[in-house]
Amino acid sequence: MLMGYIFVTSMNYAAEGQVFRLRGMFLRSILSQEIAWFDTHQTNDFASRVTEDLNKLQEGIGEKVGMFIFFMTTFLASLINAFVHGWELTLIILSVFPLLGISTGLIAKVTTSLTSAELQKYGKAGSIAEEVLSSIRTVLAFGGEAKEIKRYEDNLVYARNAGVKRGLMTGVGVGVMWLFIYAAYALAFWYGTGLILDSRAGNGDYDPSKLIIVFFSVLMGAMNVGQSAPYWEAFTVARGAAATIFSIVERKSAIDPSSKEGKMPHSITGTIELRDVHFSYPSRPDVKVLQGVSLKVEPGQTVALVGSSGCGKSTCIQLIQRFYDTASGDVMLDGELIQDLNIGWLRDQIGVVGQEPVLFGTTIAENIRYGRDGVSMAEIEAAAKEANAHDFIMKLPKKYETQVGDRGVQMSGGQKQRVAIARALVKQPRILLLDEATSALDNQSEAIVQQALDKVRRGRTTVIVAHRLSTIRSADKIVAFNKGLVAEVGTHKELMKHKSFYYNLVTAQIPPSERKSSKADKEDVESDSSDEENVISVAELSQDIMDDLVSKSPVALARTSSTRQSLRRRRTSTKASRHSKETEKEKENLPTVPLSRIMKMNSTEWPYMLAGALGSAIQGTIVPLYAIMFGEVLGSLSTADEVEARKQGDYYAVLFLIIGLIAAVSMFVQAYMFAISGETLTSRMRKLTFAAMLRQEVGWFDEEKNSVGALCSRLSGDAASVQGATGSRIGTIIQALTTLGVSICLALYYDWRLGLISFPFIPFVLIAVYLQSKILMGQSVTESESLQDAGKLAIECITNIRTVASLHKEQYFADEYSAALLKPHLQALKKSHLRGIAFGFAQAVPFFAYATTMLYGGHLVDVGQISYEDVFKVAEALILGTMMVGQAVAFAPNYSKARVAASQIFHLLDRHPQIDSSAGTGLRLSGDISTIELQGVHFVYPTRPDTTILQGLGVRVDRGKTLALVGSSGCGKSTIISLLERFYNAQKGTVSINGQDIEALNVGWVRQQLGLVSQEPVLFDLTIEENIAYGDNTRRVEHQEVVAAAKKANIHAFIESLPDKYNTRVGAKGTQLSGGQKQRVAIARALVRNPSVLLLDEATSALDTESEKVVQEALEQAQAGRTSIVIAHRLSTIQGADTIAVIQAGQVVEVGTHSELMEKKGHYYSLYQTNH
Repeated sequence: MLMGYIFVTSMNYAAEGQVFRLRGMFLRSILSQEIAWFDTHQTNDFASRVTEDLNKLQEGIGEKVGMFIFFMTTFLASLINAFVHGWELTLIILSVFPLLGISTGLIAKVTTSLTSAELQKYGKAGSIAEEVLSSIRTVLAFGGEAKEIKRYEDNLVYARNAGVKRGLMTGVGVGVMWLFIYAAYALAFWYGTGLILDSRAGNGDYDPSKLIIVFFSVLMGAMNVGQSAPYWEAFTVARGAAATIFSIVERKSAIDPSSKEGKMPHSITGTIELRDVHFSYPSRPDVKVLQGVSLKVEPGQTVALVGSSGCGKSTCIQLIQRFYDTASGDVMLDGELIQDLNIGWLRDQIGVVGQEPVLFGTTIAENIRYGRDGVSMAEIEAAAKEANAHDFIMKLPKKYETQVGDRGVQMSGGQKQRVAIARALVKQPRILLLDEATSALDNQSEAIVQQALDKVRRGRTTVIVAHRLSTIRSADKIVAFNKGLVAEVGTHKELMKHKSFYYNLVTAQIPPSERKSSKADKEDVESDSSDEENVISVAELSQDIMDDLVSKSPVALARTSSTRQSLRRRRTSTKASRHSKETEKEKENLPTVPLSRIMKMNSTEWPYMLAGALGSAIQGTIVPLYAIMFGEVLGSLSTADEVEARKQGDYYAVLFLIIGLIAAVSMFVQAYMFAISGETLTSRMRKLTFAAMLRQEVGWFDEEKNSVGALCSRLSGDAASVQGATGSRIGTIIQALTTLGVSICLALYYDWRLGLISFPFIPFVLIAVYLQSKILMGQSVTESESLQDAGKLAIECITNIRTVASLHKEQYFADEYSAALLKPHLQALKKSHLRGIAFGFAQAVPFFAYATTMLYGGHLVDVGQISYEDVFKVAEALILGTMMVGQAVAFAPNYSKARVAASQIFHLLDRHPQIDSSAGTGLRLSGDISTIELQGVHFVYPTRPDTTILQGLGVRVDRGKTLALVGSSGCGKSTIISLLERFYNAQKGTVSINGQDIEALNVGWVRQQLGLVSQEPVLFDLTIEENIAYGDNTRRVEHQEVVAAAKKANIHAFIESLPDKYNTRVGAKGTQLSGGQKQRVAIARALVRNPSVLLLDEATSALDTESEKVVQEALEQAQAGRTSIVIAHRLSTIQGADTIAVIQAGQVVEVGTHSELMEKKGHYYSLYQTNH
């Protein structure tokens, strides 16, 4: 007992310490890798390895090492003891085991490959589920639920088939094992009987005691080898995991942000130069992005990069940050090659605002604080004011402490962008890189933020990437790109005079109604001077803020920030912990699902379950039968008649073989039948759960407890856990009850006194073996919710690695991760003691039980009240039978976990969505949509009930007309689109189509009439053709239709230039395409369904000038004859709209045509003036 406690506790302490350090090293190493490495590896893989692979490694270096040594030592000691007492009999018994080893080894190999195939298919299904659930609005908008369920189910079928085959091979393996074990018994007693009889004739020194010693020594040795076998698999898995882990930990990054190497000048002037730069992305080496680019940015100068989408502008931004190294050519800062500069220092000098802002799942204040260490709350607020974010933040109930949600989902695009701008401004960098920094903002916000950016870039070197050319007219230098080459360089005025490439880009953005070529140059000059005056005035007005920031004491700021940050983190941690506990409490409060309902889900497989149950019952009688046979063999050895003794030996040897055959068949039937029923149930539950999730309304997905990660865990974990209440669990219970019942009856039958003496040990032996088996098969000691929380942090920073790298926060997140690991680490160390005590207890109890039974049994034999063979029958039946029951129950699936999982699943299956897209109910109108009208609509988002979005809003659009919605960011424009798509229901007022309340119409039919193009396009990890065809999921979309839609969206030429053309995979979330390319694919997707109504939510916001012009014309053609609702920040794109509705604070404040509203000189007029 003492030794068991010492070795289990010590090994766990050692393993936990190693893995604790490795977890931190692993994440640090991942975060230190160059971006190119991430481009060629799946970030989702790293996210899982941070948790899964390290858990596997811990499994292979912890107590299992000690267990393996323990079992192998016992095996060697038993083997030596057997050879000492009878080498001949030992060799005969051992002759069976090579065959057993070879057969089980081959079966194990096949089983392992099938398990790997099953996990791979389940992993593929899981990645599909993650992709679908994270893009749920797109899936619902295009009616892709059935297609996604089918795509998910296809992978489940493969996984189920692999699981059933694995069950078949497991059944064969277990059956063969039992057959060989009983064959060894038969051989031992047959040959042993002969040796004892020969010894009686003077040809040896064997007697029954030696037979028992040899038999049990070999049996003990074989059992220990068998129990050590699983550890080989654990060691193999751990070695595989270690290879992956150490290949990353030991990998030297080509561009290491944590490196201390490189120059760190005390100050910089900010001269940036690219000399003859050639570059291709590592993931697409055949596509030349830059082909000899040269440009120079002088200190304090603002240089704008313009050109078509995918021409290399954003690539320059990434090269300046040294995300990549050039194929040839140089990138220089202040005359130094950036390869010679320290990477961390370089990125600390640069403030970056990207086209698609990434926020982390924490508070607004914390997100801004990521811009610079030691920043005070006053500086955060000042930066937010400069970015025009302060006002909307202060309107939120929790102000700066508002949680932004995963990737900022609780905020609009414009709000996210402004927080990202504030994060860059708070850094106070020497160099600013603005990659479409104002693209997501409305006109009013854009004008103010643009002026703020114009002011803060004074004295800083600034590189701007812009599609909206009106925002960069005041730039000191404009560099026009065309197909990876610099086409033109100059000021706005100079390039307009040249009337070449840049001139064409600019004129393409001027609305036709305003194009007057004779006045173009004059207007440009006037615009330039006007812009300069505006910049100066804003700079003067804001100088006080800048002076205030500069005058603050850095030491005081750092100290204040450090205290507040510490408190904030504690509050955030407490909040997360409280939420976790609430979620657990909610799980516990769910009504318990009756076993009958779980069984009903498996009812179609009842013949398999019946056959499995029968096999289990037969297997349950095997151990008691073995006990009887063992006692009878020992009794036959005391027979004086040699002939009778030999006959008895032969007879029982044959009986042992028969029992072995029965055991083999019953175990095969039990394993295979329950594998069929169990795998089918798991597959069915996964499919039903996934389908139920896709049936829910969007508001359900907004809830924090229904995050993508939580739902994916529920899909994989809960569905598999339900098996624990059916299938193999039932078989185990039947087998255990049969064994225990028959064993007790036998004990009472042979001698009730000895049986009663043994009975008190039954619960202790059960508990001991149960605990030991749980330890042997169990997970490492670090299972805890705290570890899961640390895993979430790791996953978040890995999936947002570019933002982490831009902010140079690799060390920060690595330290946060290590801090998050400390709590589960300490919990694990405490658990090590408990596991040690449990194992020591489990080792000692069976010895106490055997000793007591044999001691009292010996006394009864001594007084002649029982035969010694009956003592063995009772001892073997009760103690060995109880041990087998304990092992069986321990290795069976967790029943309570299964019931909780079943409650979770059935709660979801029984939930009636507020908006059910799968329901066949509701009206389906005939003909096209003639009118869409919102009357007195009030709305708040379910997750933000304190924030009113729409307040009595009313608008109307008739057939074939275009309604444009304009207004500031967050005023409710996109909410109207969401209400039309039936993502949400209005709390008050009506949304109607053709005079019918939209809530009375069939949800699927409504969505089928609408073609949606969102501001942030979501593409799936499919081919370009499949993504475009996704626009119409009611039928098979032909290739010609896909090409036609692509041509309308001005993406066909680009697709044809790719090596695989329309069969090119776009990557997870379309990462292999630029923002403009993704948007054009999304537009093609909307056009391919030929909708009655087009919903365009900033549909051209991500496009370059040239593409925007062509796509805008294509959209205008597509809008002809269709009802269209357009949301636009660029007012030039909606001047031709039949009706323009100006929305402010959730209400329509003005309605009319462009000319009518301009004449009124009201809200629209003000917006238009700030936009031009």
